[in-house]
Amino acid sequence: MSHTDRNTELAKLLTTMGCPKTKAHEMAVQLARRSRQLAKERNISCDETMTHLLNLMRQGWAAKEQPDAN
Repeated sequence: MSHTDRNTELAKLLTTMGCPKTKAHEMAVQLARRSRQLAKERNISCDETMTHLLNLMRQGWAAKEQPDAN
């Protein structure tokens, strides 16, 4: 699968997780780049770093959707 195809699939996934459609492709490209960087820095697989980053993003969007406690 090419980088373009992976980014397209990642953008679709990000959209289902709450990412605005207008930002999904750009975020997918950035997320893939950061995943590769972390994998190289930490000497772990890109799958592990991508899972970690996606979980962080999911948590961020979930927190954003929570009503303000104040």
